[in-house]
Amino acid sequence: MSERKVLNKYYPPDFDPSLIPRRKGPKNSQQVVRLMAPFSMRCNSCGEYIYKGKKFNARKETVQGEDYYGIKIFRFYIKCTLCSAEITFKTDPKNTDYTAELGASRNFEPWRDERETEEVDRLQRLEEEENNPMKVLENRTTDSKREMDILDALQDIRARNARLERAGQSEELLGRIGLTGDDESEEEDEETKQKKLEDEEDEKLVREVFSRVPKDEGAVVIKRKADSLEESGSTPAPAKPVTSGPIVVAKKRKVGSNSLGIKIGKGKGKAIAL
Repeated sequence: MSERKVLNKYYPPDFDPSLIPRRKGPKNSQQVVRLMAPFSMRCNSCGEYIYKGKKFNARKETVQGEDYYGIKIFRFYIKCTLCSAEITFKTDPKNTDYTAELGASRNFEPWRDERETEEVDRLQRLEEEENNPMKVLENRTTDSKREMDILDALQDIRARNARLERAGQSEELLGRIGLTGDDESEEEDEETKQKKLEDEEDEKLVREVFSRVPKDEGAVVIKRKADSLEESGSTPAPAKPVTSGPIVVAKKRKVGSNSLGIKIGKGKGKAIAL
């Protein structure tokens, strides 16, 4: 099956393209093209706004008698979308832009006016410098002063940014130091609590052990004077010097020891040291 849309055509061997007659059209012939509005404009007939990028079926023709260094200039015809009035604009190769010709006025573009003003000022300055040497010196002085002001402002901005950066780093460092101190204090509090709990557990264990010690009938119990005073509720008297020497036990017998190393004995005539 042959393709319906093909790119190549069949040419017979005896085909001679020079025998095909050339069709000559008028020089101002127009072509129908599809384009978008190159700039925003306003219709002079009805006041309708036509924005840049709106699509039109336009007629294109070559402007006779006008060119820019051999570059042709084209004219386009479109119709207003509201009143169907004819609007024309043409190309501007010199400024690489388009120019509104008839039927519409181009909307104000501040950036374009600013660029034209700068160009006029530059040309005027060059003309003044050519005729007046003192003006050249004055312009150079003004330019150097402007450059110095710009450099000073830039240096101030850099110094301010550096100062703000240092302040931010110091705040971050202080924050880190504060957090570290808090952590250390928290650790110290935890260690103190843990130590206190361990001491309480040891004291409780000692009390339980001493409460379980059996008291035999013939056993001699030696108590500290401070313990008896604590039980009676009176203040203890100043301690007297204790003579050196071990406690003499009335009768020696084989004794045992508990888990805390406290010797516990049974029988009469036995002394228990608390």
